[in-house]
Amino acid sequence: MIDLLVAYTPFLIAALLLNISPGPDMAYIVGQTAVHGRKIGLFSSLGVISGAFVHVLAATFGLSAILATSALAFAIVKWVGVAYLVWLGIGALRSSFARKDQQADESEPKSDITIPRKSITAFVAWRQGVMIDVLNPKVAIFFMAFLPQFVDPAMGNAGLQFLVLGLMVLLIAFLVEGMLVIAVASAAVRIKGRQRLGAWLHRALGAMFIALGIRLALSQQ
Repeated sequence: MIDLLVAYTPFLIAALLLNISPGPDMAYIVGQTAVHGRKIGLFSSLGVISGAFVHVLAATFGLSAILATSALAFAIVKWVGVAYLVWLGIGALRSSFARKDQQADESEPKSDITIPRKSITAFVAWRQGVMIDVLNPKVAIFFMAFLPQFVDPAMGNAGLQFLVLGLMVLLIAFLVEGMLVIAVASAAVRIKGRQRLGAWLHRALGAMFIALGIRLALSQQ
């Protein structure tokens, strides 16, 4: 048991450092939490992790090698992902401005609350997270490059080791992102007058989606 722990310590440290490093997934989860609250933030995290699990399975069965070696396959997945992110961004921006126009047309006394009435459900948040991660070919290539460094042929089935290591990365990711969601949600609750910031938070979220799309578009195989 001690030998096993010693053998996996470098991997666990590397996985933790990777998961606490700021990146697109973290930015997405923070944005969703700030705008929609802790529940949506947690389901967004679960969605991202579910999407990453798809890449882990693909890497385990060697399917990710196609993205790593085929420029056409990489480009198709990448540009579908870019289109999806930009579509989400435009939707968030339109939602925020639609709410502003609706308030301007109401004859009743105006409320200070500017958060759009239409909010996303937990399932939609999960689905968005899945799609964002699945449609990012860089995630597939990451698992293909990172996990094999810790696979030991002397320990038996390499495919099973690959799958276990991938699941460990995702478990660490959920723990890190879960704490981040709780921290961001708690901070948002304490912001005085945060409801007045609702429309601007939606616009920031929309801009973030578009920025992530641009970042993905500029990525190379």
